[in-house]
Amino acid sequence: MDVIIAENYIVLVLGVLILFALGDIIVGSYRRGKRRKDDLAQEAVGFVQLYTLVQPAVAGLAFLLMGLLFPNSENEFLGTTLWIALPLYLLVDDCSQYWYHRKAHEWEWLWKLHRPHHATPEMGAFATYRNATLYYALLPNLWWGGIFTYFGFGLAVIIGLVLKNIVVIGAHGSIKWDRFLYENKWLHPVAWVVERFISTPATHFAHHGKSAKDGISDPNGNFSNMFFFWDILFGTAIITRQYPEEIGLDNDPNDPWYAHLYYPIIKSKQEGSEISAGFKKQSYVSNEPLKIALEVGNHLYCVCGMSKDNPFCNGSHHGTGKKPILFEVKKKRTMSYCTCKMTKTPPYCDMSHEQMDMPSAGNIKKKKETTKV
Repeated sequence: MDVIIAENYIVLVLGVLILFALGDIIVGSYRRGKRRKDDLAQEAVGFVQLYTLVQPAVAGLAFLLMGLLFPNSENEFLGTTLWIALPLYLLVDDCSQYWYHRKAHEWEWLWKLHRPHHATPEMGAFATYRNATLYYALLPNLWWGGIFTYFGFGLAVIIGLVLKNIVVIGAHGSIKWDRFLYENKWLHPVAWVVERFISTPATHFAHHGKSAKDGISDPNGNFSNMFFFWDILFGTAIITRQYPEEIGLDNDPNDPWYAHLYYPIIKSKQEGSEISAGFKKQSYVSNEPLKIALEVGNHLYCVCGMSKDNPFCNGSHHGTGKKPILFEVKKKRTMSYCTCKMTKTPPYCDMSHEQMDMPSAGNIKKKKETTKV
């Protein structure tokens, strides 16, 4: 990669980051005190090492690999018009990241590398860079950038990365720039197009919301990075035009920044942390439905069976590919809630537990029992 172009790229990305970071300061993001020193350290170190170590190393390795596989093809497509090269680069880059990001919410090992990103207590420009180092090293679009550069598309890669950073940092920053589109009725047609084309604060804040009980948040949706139409196309889009009040993880043990960044080499010592040594999720599936009178309002029914609060969600579904079911209680009255996860009428018990051989948490097998509700 041409050194001058690469240096200009770093300067441009830094400029975009500083611009949105100033916006964070103006709207009072850093005065609210939600970020700990560990949060600030993780974001600062994460940003520096991504652009000075990880991204250059990955792109360089990809470049060298292409040299071994296709020794006579370096710069073969140099001079290709940007009208072709730029869309091609961005579409492959962003689609690969969409699926990588989505799988990070479905595969437990990858979720642990992506988990630091969701542990941020509030949105902000620097929250963009909260992932484990290994997560970035495996990021497919970083490898794609090196491959594309090898074949002579270096300029398209640089321009594409700058454009993508503008959108992605803008979707994480505290300035809700899309609110202007929602507050002015005459701009609603523009908003409809924008929110379906690129990621916006409203759509990405929803992905970072702490709990789906608010009717806005859903960490198991809105996986897009630059182009939101991937979520539209693959059925994972949630568009509410609202912003969640709470950001982060349920029952967050506040892991240290170095464990977040360097897991699995360095593990957290926080009790119950998903990235602590020997941590393993436990099943709390039971054949005994819970009879309780819930308060009026929204509640989340656990689907994964790993919540200590079964049958209600406590956030343990992250990294399982499953998502809780939002339901509303309109009148306080005693109901039987399914804990076996076999009901066809979730969250309510339909007596499916009578087909089970396991009456309690931990999947302990024993002779079938019938529980009458």
